[in-house]
Amino acid sequence: MSGRSRAAHLLKQLAATCRCPAHSHMYSAHTYIPGAGHACGRKTDYAFEMACSNIRYGEGVTKEIGMDLQNLGARNVCLMTDRNLSRLPPVTAVLDSLAKHGMKYECYDNVRVEPTDSSFKAAIDFAKKRDFDAYIAVGGGSVIDTCKAANLYACHPEAEFLDFVNAPIGKGKPITGSLKPLIAVPTTAGTGSETTGVAIFDFEDLKAKTGIANRSLRPTLGMIDPLHTLHMPAQVAANSGFDVLCHALESYTALPYNMRSPCPDNPISRPAYQGSNPVSDVWARHALHMVAKYLKRAVRDPGDVEARSSMHLASVFAGIGFGNAGVHLCHGMSYPIAGNVKNHKAKGYSVDHPLVPHGLSVVLTSPAVFAFTASMCPERHLEAAEILGADVRNVKREDAGCVLADTLRNFLYDLEVEDGLAAIGYVKEDIPTLVKGTIPQERVTKLAPRSHTEEDLTDLFVASMKLY
Repeated sequence: MSGRSRAAHLLKQLAATCRCPAHSHMYSAHTYIPGAGHACGRKTDYAFEMACSNIRYGEGVTKEIGMDLQNLGARNVCLMTDRNLSRLPPVTAVLDSLAKHGMKYECYDNVRVEPTDSSFKAAIDFAKKRDFDAYIAVGGGSVIDTCKAANLYACHPEAEFLDFVNAPIGKGKPITGSLKPLIAVPTTAGTGSETTGVAIFDFEDLKAKTGIANRSLRPTLGMIDPLHTLHMPAQVAANSGFDVLCHALESYTALPYNMRSPCPDNPISRPAYQGSNPVSDVWARHALHMVAKYLKRAVRDPGDVEARSSMHLASVFAGIGFGNAGVHLCHGMSYPIAGNVKNHKAKGYSVDHPLVPHGLSVVLTSPAVFAFTASMCPERHLEAAEILGADVRNVKREDAGCVLADTLRNFLYDLEVEDGLAAIGYVKEDIPTLVKGTIPQERVTKLAPRSHTEEDLTDLFVASMKLY
């Protein structure tokens, strides 16, 4: 396809009228009329905006990072990573470039896989005691999110930790001051953290994940070097890929942006997660196509450079999509699943603590979640199922949820994913705790296209105890 044809195709996608009920007659009471009211006169929002880090892609592109820091005028750089990665080629490539270009730096390699408020605070303390003027994060989402938090609080030394943490757990204050440049070098193909203004952590007192969400947190540059994904163990590649899958599915099926409430009185208060919108939809759909084509290959053959590279890009594409549209129930329910882990030891992860990897905690509820949400947006659920390999030619709209759920189960079974929450140590007596941990996640759960009660959440966790 020529460049002109690709551009025409993209414009056609953006201009196409969505037949999805979540964007048309099923929400007719709230149908958006362009120009009808402004921030102070509407219950729901009337606008969306796109925000994304600068992205650079290419094999071996990490060698340019020293020049980038020179171009930024950096003189004292903080390099953050974890102890496992500190001995691996991605960090070596960064250090070589820093040395070549004479950059002064200090390395912090005590990042925790699946960070907590305590591990965030340790990294913040490290940054506050030094006068860094730029940051580099080399690692997966845990490293990048930790580095975002360190940059934020080092630039706001008077702030209390909960000031910027999402409500209702934190105060959710807007970030008005500027941050230092941050270059993210992702080494997994999943979180998309290199594109977003979100930093996630386990809040230990509640045994649930929460985070900080503000466009100010976005890295200055996301450096996508596919060579860095070749070292990932198969199970890490799988779990990272499941995060991409759910980012794309959830952002594509999220409540439309003009159905989200409240409408902000000031644009600074418009959340990073705004609801599905025509631009995010393009990124989410394309990411789904790439997951369908490349994830199984990337897991089964670590040497498949095309598959590993393509999943790295899919992570970026899905990150741009969900970073502006948001996610919903799979992610909201995943936070207590990860936060209440008992003794589960994740394959492929060199950590000294029980761990349910983020991507796994998200995908285990996906069949139940999309069976539940499909009634509000059946066309989108059927489209997703078709992209993932299902034959939907004769499927009725009312069966969309079952078809997507079955498609997801088959996808997970092929990749030998654990058989539901029971397989990672949960029993039915844990479900009230999991529900309780989901309730505070309203930043994301309120973007579900279908409203839900505590009883609904209970039913979703029950349905997720066993998948096959």
